[in-house]
Amino acid sequence: MQARKLTAVAAAVITVSMALAGCGGGSNSANEKDDGSLMQVDVFDGLANYQGIQKGWFAKMVKDKFNLKLNIVAPNVAGGGNTLFDTRSAAGNLGDIIITGSGSGQAAKLVKAHLIDDMTPYLKNAKNIKKYKSATDAFNKVAGQTSGVWGVPGSVTSLPPTDPSEGLEPTFGPYVRWDIYKEVGYPRIANLDDLVTVLKQMQDKARAETGDKNIYAMSLFKDWDGNMMNNAKQPTCYYGYDEMGFVLAKADGSDYQSVTQKGGMYEKALQFFNKASQAGLVDPESTTQNYDTMYAKYQQGKILFSFWPWLGQAAYNTTDNKAKGKGFMIAPLEDMRIFSYGATPDGGSTFIALGSKAKNKQRLVNFIDWLYSPEGVYASGAQTGGSAGPKNLNWTVKDGKPELTDFGEKVLFGNGANVPADWGGGTYKDGVSALNYPTVIVQDKDPSTGYPYNASMWPSQLAKNTDPLSTDWSAHMGGAKTTMEYLRKNDKIMVAPGSSYVTPDESSQIKTLRGQVKTEIVNASWKASFAKDDNEFNALLDEMRSKVDGMGYKQVLDVDMKDAKDQNTARVDIKKQFEDKK
Repeated sequence: MQARKLTAVAAAVITVSMALAGCGGGSNSANEKDDGSLMQVDVFDGLANYQGIQKGWFAKMVKDKFNLKLNIVAPNVAGGGNTLFDTRSAAGNLGDIIITGSGSGQAAKLVKAHLIDDMTPYLKNAKNIKKYKSATDAFNKVAGQTSGVWGVPGSVTSLPPTDPSEGLEPTFGPYVRWDIYKEVGYPRIANLDDLVTVLKQMQDKARAETGDKNIYAMSLFKDWDGNMMNNAKQPTCYYGYDEMGFVLAKADGSDYQSVTQKGGMYEKALQFFNKASQAGLVDPESTTQNYDTMYAKYQQGKILFSFWPWLGQAAYNTTDNKAKGKGFMIAPLEDMRIFSYGATPDGGSTFIALGSKAKNKQRLVNFIDWLYSPEGVYASGAQTGGSAGPKNLNWTVKDGKPELTDFGEKVLFGNGANVPADWGGGTYKDGVSALNYPTVIVQDKDPSTGYPYNASMWPSQLAKNTDPLSTDWSAHMGGAKTTMEYLRKNDKIMVAPGSSYVTPDESSQIKTLRGQVKTEIVNASWKASFAKDDNEFNALLDEMRSKVDGMGYKQVLDVDMKDAKDQNTARVDIKKQFEDKK
């Protein structure tokens, strides 16, 4: 779903001072007596978008296997920024199980404050955690430890770091309503300027056909703004860049740009928005609406361009719409080389850990170990974008190959369904794991089937891509059967090797400066996006540059530039390590 965004939000929400948290610590004995009775477990989860007791089929699986009831404690839902984290840390008990980000020195702080425990005494039979020793060793370095297992990173994999971590679709990409693009004659899109021209043709066509003047090519939102205007970062990803603070860093380490650079990629992205705005293509509610309001417009077919597949396709590409030839597909933007997050053998920047005050720690470690097993990956990966879900409910094996059941087809690619009573009842959607924590990349292969955990990559599913939308797109994209096939075949993807690099902690002075600078950059970016002409656009950005320079922007930029280059060093290193193992 929104795994990348959620991870970023978690890291932002939970990178806080741990000065209050020095009173943790608990027993560390594998001989602790456990009578096996039903136990409620508090899971402090920086990725969760639901707070409360886990429900439905996933709850039943966890209860049947471990007699555990998961109580999700979610700062994303509780609100108040870091308040929940600070309050629980000060009490010395963040949670029985903790899922959070390791960046900005947070992993080391959690260990130092005795809020998490070494899992080593409980790992005798933990074959799944042991399988990822390289990842737990890498985490130890981040946590400042030379021994033990203090946390298990998420998104681990056996895939090479130079392979895309995504499945059939990239994380980023210029997705358009293909049916409308078809109606205007599949015009050439050489660059972003052409894209604005084509989107104008598409908007005019859609409005003329429906009589609906509230159809817009683009719709924006502010919810995810951080160091920059989040929406404006997205087009830079079409050219191989991703953010590191106030730096846009290219996937191959060949270029690093400040977001304030005159004529740079960020300015070009803002120009793209401004040209669209001047052409009347941008939803006027963009400056006030939230993501959910915007998402509903995609569902209603009122927006024609999407930054991501998991927005446009998720909202509009229903089975019924695809059967009518309607839906979002990636556009043939000729000069794109889309940024792709490489697979991460040592995991990403989020991790799961054992709370120091937890009871029955052996049972909890058994549960954590299960999350990294094939069964656990299928079960817990359903929310984070692609695992097939439980075997014998969602899928089965036929002639040695996995294929979805009718139920699985409905809940993964249809309009949903109710779960049988013996699996817990309720709707399938309500029973999905609220942890929202990807343990193993779902593009990795299940050793028992030899196929990925992601059902959309199974031969049995690919064979079903015969709807009019997919067929027409393929016919005009060189016969490619999937987006990723098209991108790889045409050298339109740039993979950043998947390292486990996390940003170090930064000083309070830099944090303060960053807060002031990013407010100015974000505000100016939105104003520039809706400037009435080019002169106003340029004046707004020049004024922004002058203001942030006066605030001490260079001090923060120097930190981010170093982090971006250190991240690239880590990418080069993990690539070499993997090659040396061959």
